[in-house]
Amino acid sequence: MQKDSGPLVPLHYLGFGYAALVATGGIIGYAKAGSVPSLAAGLFFGSLAGYGAYQLSQDPRNVWVFLATSGTLAGIMGMRFYNSGKFMPAGLIAGASLLMVVKLGISMLSSPQP
Repeated sequence: MQKDSGPLVPLHYLGFGYAALVATGGIIGYAKAGSVPSLAAGLFFGSLAGYGAYQLSQDPRNVWVFLATSGTLAGIMGMRFYNSGKFMPAGLIAGASLLMVVKLGISMLSSPQP
């Protein structure tokens, strides 16, 4: 019987991609609409998500910064999507954030606790 090798893509790789998506969204918001708040929020939350992904790469149980960042964005952008009905950018970021929260939750439940 073959031993389970874990997930196909390590969670922190997905985290770095998510951080890049969030930061890029802020940059695009600034480039298209001149929105300084979008730029600031995108870079701030993208940096926090990147830091959280780095922490995950060092210790897979250290999920708290990443979980707080993706959970906050899921809530904020989920409300924006609910109120506007526009998939871009609010729906995309809300969906990606919710996916990350679920993946982190599954990771926390399936990993052995110290």
